[in-house]
Amino acid sequence: MPGFTPGRRWQPPFYPFKNEPIGSRLLESIERAVKGPMFGCRMCGNCLLQETAFICPMECPKGARNGPCGGSTQEHCYVDETRPCIWYKIYERSFKMGREEILLEVLPPLDWDKVGTETWGDVVQQIKKVGVRYFIGGMASRDPAQRAIVWDSVFRPVRQPEWWQGDSKYHAPSYTEPVSELERRLKAGEFVVTAEVAPPLTTSTKKLIENIKMVKPYVASINFTDAPSATPRMSSWACSKIAIENGAEPVMQIASRDRTRTGLQGEVLGANALGVRNILCLSGDNMIMAPQPRGRMDILDLDSIQMLWILRRMRDEQRYLDGRAIKFPPKFFLGAAASPFASEPKFQAIREHKKVNAGAQFFQTNLVFDPEGMDEWLNELAKRNILDKVYILIGITPLKTLKMAQYMDKEVPGVCIPEKVLKRMEAAGDRAEEEGVQIALEIIEKIKGKQGIHGIHIMAVGWEEIVPRIVTEAGLLSKTTPGEKVPQPS
Repeated sequence: MPGFTPGRRWQPPFYPFKNEPIGSRLLESIERAVKGPMFGCRMCGNCLLQETAFICPMECPKGARNGPCGGSTQEHCYVDETRPCIWYKIYERSFKMGREEILLEVLPPLDWDKVGTETWGDVVQQIKKVGVRYFIGGMASRDPAQRAIVWDSVFRPVRQPEWWQGDSKYHAPSYTEPVSELERRLKAGEFVVTAEVAPPLTTSTKKLIENIKMVKPYVASINFTDAPSATPRMSSWACSKIAIENGAEPVMQIASRDRTRTGLQGEVLGANALGVRNILCLSGDNMIMAPQPRGRMDILDLDSIQMLWILRRMRDEQRYLDGRAIKFPPKFFLGAAASPFASEPKFQAIREHKKVNAGAQFFQTNLVFDPEGMDEWLNELAKRNILDKVYILIGITPLKTLKMAQYMDKEVPGVCIPEKVLKRMEAAGDRAEEEGVQIALEIIEKIKGKQGIHGIHIMAVGWEEIVPRIVTEAGLLSKTTPGEKVPQPS
C-alpha cells in the first residue's frame, strides 16, 4: 500500500508509448521507484499531487482527475468496495490542511504523448525558464505570498499546459439571449419541469414517439439517457433528433465513460447542427454496473468537468481543444448532474462549484427523497455564492414497489431513501404504486418553496405514463407553453 495514499494500488503504472532517450528512461525509473511506494504513482505524466492534498487521484478506479463521482461515499468506492473512495479521502485531507479551495482548479485530461514519462524533468526545465536564482530567492523569502507566487510560476505551467489553461474562476456565458426553450423558461423565473423518456432497447421507435407526444405538453424539455447502468440502448442524440421531429425539445445526455475528446467535440457539433440545444454532461455509470461481458473500468479519457470545460470553450471562445478556430461555433445550454446526498454536503458543494466554474448553467440532481435533509447542501452552495449562477432542478421519481425502493437505497450510487419512506412503501402493500405517487407529490410540494430551487426533473424509470398525473396534481400545469392545449391525464 502506498505510504501517503490511503488505498492499495489498483492499476499498474503506465509506460511510455514511444522510445525515450536513455537519460529520460533513467529519470523515469527513479521517479517511478520513489513515487510508486510513496503515492501509488501511475506515471501519468501530469502530476497533480499538490492540488489533491498529496493523494494521487489516479488511484481512483474511474481515473477521475477533477473530483468524486456521484457515487462517492465515506464508506468505500462503489466500483471496488474493498478500498476507500480516493476522492473522499482527498477532500477530507484537503479540509484538514486548509487546502480545499485549491480543489476548484479545473485540471486537464491526460496528454497521452506524455503518459508514462517523468514529470521532474519538466519541473527542472520550468525552473530554468523562470530563473534558478529567482526561484531559490523566492522560495527563501519570508513572505508566504511571494513564495506562493514563485512556486506557482514553476508548477502551474507544468500542470496547466497551453492547450488547457484551466483555472478556478467562474466563466459566465458569452451570449445573452436564451438558446433553448428550457433556458428561456428558467431565465423567465418559471418553476420548470423536465422529465426523462427511456430510449428504446431496439430499433423500433413507436413507443418512444408515443411517450414523447404524451409527455411533451407537461414539460419544458425531455431528457434522453445515455446508456444508464452502462447498458446499451438507442443513443441519446438519435432520441433527441426524433424528439425534435415530433415538436419536443430534448436534453441530450452525454456520458464521458464512452467518449474520447475527439468523439465528444465531433458529436456535439453534429447534434447542434441537428437542432439539439441542451446538453447534460455526466461521468456515467461505471462498467461495474454493466452486464457481462464488461468493458474497461479503469480509464476515462475525460471526466464530466473536463467535458464542460471543452464544450464551454467551443461555444464561447470558438475553438477546439487543439486550438483551431471554429468559424460557426455551436450554441447550447450546458447542464451537469448534482448529488445532494452522495457524501458530506461541504464536499459536494465544492464539486458542484467546480462544475459551475467549468461551464454548468443548470443542474439536474440525483433522486431526492429527503427534501429537509437537502437544506444543508443548499446552504453550502449559498456559502460558495453560486446559487445565482446555476439553475437547480431536483430529481424526483415515483416509487412503484418496495423492492424498487430497497434497490435504489442499497444499489444506486448517490441515492439515499429515509427509513420512514421505506416503511410507508412496506405498509402500503398492494397500494405501493399509489403510495409512491403520493410520496413524490409531497416531496415536490416541499421543494417548491425552497430558495435556490428552480424546478423538478422527473425520472419515471420506464413509467412515463405517470408524468402527466404528477405534473397536474402538483399544480405545475400553468407552466406550459401559452396557448397550448394540454390533455388531461386519464
